[in-house]
Amino acid sequence: MTPITLWWILAGAAVVAELLTGTLYLLLLAAGLATGALAALMGMSTTGQLLLASAVAGALMGAWHLWRRQHPKDRPASQNPDVNLDVGQTVQVEHWQADGSATTHYRGAQWAVQLQAGQSARPGPQRIVEVLGSRLIVAPV
Repeated sequence: MTPITLWWILAGAAVVAELLTGTLYLLLLAAGLATGALAALMGMSTTGQLLLASAVAGALMGAWHLWRRQHPKDRPASQNPDVNLDVGQTVQVEHWQADGSATTHYRGAQWAVQLQAGQSARPGPQRIVEVLGSRLIVAPV
């Protein structure tokens, strides 16, 4: 078996493993392995092939790690207005209980309302910051 064939088999195995696990790092490793196959095709020495393949895979993984650090994950669905359209809407709360809970009429139904931690309870308009089941977590506007 030629080194080129071995590189392509390893790259293909990494792609299959990535498809089974959903790990992007395996796809980046497969790109490095494919680079090793291209280096073998160009006639580089085995050491050169290994160095180039590891350099490409390492650079891609480092770039992905930096990109993920600069772009944090989205908020949970209960707090994300792109997922839950109630987040960001305003409700009117007329009276708060001593424990920081209330009820309000919203979208044609009665909802349980809870004050967001660290906020002071005062009647009036409240902005929905999170939806937990049938409970609205709100903060004063």
